[in-house]
Amino acid sequence: MPGDPARMALGPRAPEEIVQRYRELLHLDKPIYVQYYYWIRDLFQGKLGISLASFREVTVDIAEFLPATLELMIFTAIIQVAGTLIFGTLSGSRPGSIIDGALRVFAYVGICIPAFAWGLILQFIFSYTLGWFPATERLSPGIRVPRVTGLMTLDALINGNLNAFVDAVWHLFLPSLALALGAMAQEARILRSAMVENIGKDYVLTFMSHGLPYRTVYFKYALKPSLVSTIPVMGLDIAALIANAFMVETIYNWPGLSKFGIMAMFRKDLNGIVGVVLVAGLVYSITNIIVDVILTLVDPRIRHGGG
Repeated sequence: MPGDPARMALGPRAPEEIVQRYRELLHLDKPIYVQYYYWIRDLFQGKLGISLASFREVTVDIAEFLPATLELMIFTAIIQVAGTLIFGTLSGSRPGSIIDGALRVFAYVGICIPAFAWGLILQFIFSYTLGWFPATERLSPGIRVPRVTGLMTLDALINGNLNAFVDAVWHLFLPSLALALGAMAQEARILRSAMVENIGKDYVLTFMSHGLPYRTVYFKYALKPSLVSTIPVMGLDIAALIANAFMVETIYNWPGLSKFGIMAMFRKDLNGIVGVVLVAGLVYSITNIIVDVILTLVDPRIRHGGG
């Protein structure tokens, strides 16, 4: 981002001597490698600086806004995984059927439409036209939940407020569905193709010819191996939600990390932008590690070092 961080922080009317002192305070008068050393040192101390957008510690802002984004990601992942398994297995177990054809059309449409467009479409149909779901925010007006974790659904359960829990899920559904549809369509196609391939393999046909129950063959010898090729894509899509959520959160006025990130960008808040990027990278990395662990549990070849 172009510009002098010290001048942007103090404003265009600040005296030059004050700006220079602030540069020295931020170590901006030092060589780049020295600046980097101080930045790394502060990072390991949990210091990301003061946000020019809120005039608070960046870590405080991230702690306030991140839970809303994480909650949205969790619910999106639930819808995404459930939809992939349902649509992928239905389509893969009945190749060439009407159900398979309909689900394949859905997959093509889902892949072609980006998440923000799904957000606008779902909001227009189910919020503004039908009025079935709320268009914005995390809770309805008049409903308050004491903050414990920042995850509205979990806080509602902790406080024993079932009405608030239902209301929070009701608000989560549309933005979560908008984020999940594209990835779900892609993953369902991959799962369907893998299942069709596995069902046609000799060992599966042999098990079926020997009278092994269809459900056992279907779930153990067709579905489970198919997940090995689907889970990595699923993991990448879930990890990418931290980036895709920015546009959808804006559409639904969701008070998540995107709200702070966009505010930081408009105000040229370097500390805030760096904090958001760091958190996004951290969430992406942690999600991929979790996916690798799940893949190890599903695929015994990886677990036992068989490739």
